[in-house]
Amino acid sequence: MKKMYEKVFDSLIYIICYTLILILLSYIFKHTIQLDTGMFGLWAFFVSMTIYFLNKTVKPILFSLTLPITAMTLGIFYPFINVIILNIVDILYGSHFNINGIFMSFVVACLISILNVLTDQIIIQPLLRGDKHESDLI
Repeated sequence: MKKMYEKVFDSLIYIICYTLILILLSYIFKHTIQLDTGMFGLWAFFVSMTIYFLNKTVKPILFSLTLPITAMTLGIFYPFINVIILNIVDILYGSHFNINGIFMSFVVACLISILNVLTDQIIIQPLLRGDKHESDLI
């Protein structure tokens, strides 16, 4: 069982990666996602922390509520749950985080999901497990 500080460290790594992904996408999609990177990126960090918290708490509830719609659309509706999470954060942070347009916010939510999976597989998981390779075990 992981100790409390290890869980906090793991969460912090995820939040920092989410922050970098949000900053990257806010530069790529300047008209769709506006992220206040002032105060040395603290707003981006706060937004990422909120998205992480909502993904751990609200997203499972939204998924349960929308499971019939998601099943009927063969999973196509699932990214809209991410759009809902992003719009909740947009409402919470006002001028520090803005999402414009439903179609482009859908595209950005899909890209965030893809980049999160890639970051998790390439960076986070090897970092958290200490980058132990099979050759190290022989």
